[in-house]
Amino acid sequence: PARGARRLRGLVELSNDKKDAETRTTADTIIADADASASEKASAAQPPAQMAIAAQDSDAALRYIGIAVDADILDNDQHYTLLLQRAQLQIQAKDYAAALASADRFLNETKSNDPQALATKGNALYRLERYAEAADALRPAVAAHPDRGDRQQLLADSLARSGKGDEALRIAEQAAGGNPGDKQAQFNLAQNYIQSKQNAKAIEVLERMRKAGQLTEDTDYRQLFTLYANMEGKEQQTIDAINEGVSKGVLKPDYNVYVALAQSYYFSEQVEKAIENYTKAGPLGKDGSAYLNLANLLRNEQRIPEAKAAAQKALDKGLKNPDAAKKILALPGK
Repeated sequence: PARGARRLRGLVELSNDKKDAETRTTADTIIADADASASEKASAAQPPAQMAIAAQDSDAALRYIGIAVDADILDNDQHYTLLLQRAQLQIQAKDYAAALASADRFLNETKSNDPQALATKGNALYRLERYAEAADALRPAVAAHPDRGDRQQLLADSLARSGKGDEALRIAEQAAGGNPGDKQAQFNLAQNYIQSKQNAKAIEVLERMRKAGQLTEDTDYRQLFTLYANMEGKEQQTIDAINEGVSKGVLKPDYNVYVALAQSYYFSEQVEKAIENYTKAGPLGKDGSAYLNLANLLRNEQRIPEAKAAAQKALDKGLKNPDAAKKILALPGK
């Protein structure tokens, strides 16, 4: 016992002096010692566990925490702190079933409703696609800390995915209203409006984000222009959203972007720009649909040779119904 106590004191001193390598070596020596008691091994595992967490070495942290926790010999504060840390690390490692088991063990053994443990349990259940159970765990976690937007967002999504859209929307509105500067909270609210088929409200949220400079990713602008593109009479808004996103270097100009622009320009009677964007979309398409639309536009403009060239490209890329392209190719004129 005296020898074990001396080794543990030395281990703590090494840890306090930030000598990470020596701390881990000493801890490993104690843990591997057949003569060391379970208590000594559990105590020895704690300093390197915290060092591994700080170093973001999840595998090592989980290994050391497992030694300490599974010995089931530490005092309650140490034991339950480590148990909750293990659950959180298992979430980070995407070992959701193990995280759920650790969180449940914490809650069952402490007979508590610790908000952090409930939030971790809810997160694990969400990742396991057990959404109704996730919502049940997350409700008290959110109630305990209503300022935690991340928990509110996870609860809202769990509710939405478990068929409780109205409750999900109320939670999302609370999260966004209390955190106007939190981009994720605002985006989640927009998604909830979309899921509840309230696209106009979703656009209002995204436009507020746009004015606040919160549309910083490709998916942000893509969501906004897609909503506009699916609404009648919003061609100019579609065009403006796309052009702004592209000019900022945020929105990637791909097939869907060019087609949305082409359609919006066409329906707003800007035919040349529609032709320009269908021309850009054509090579990027999985089939010849964009080329066929281009061919039809060119035919309408009496640019028959160009229309025929586009129709041939449409056939070359493949069409479910090639007859329309063939009719254009059969038009008189070169």
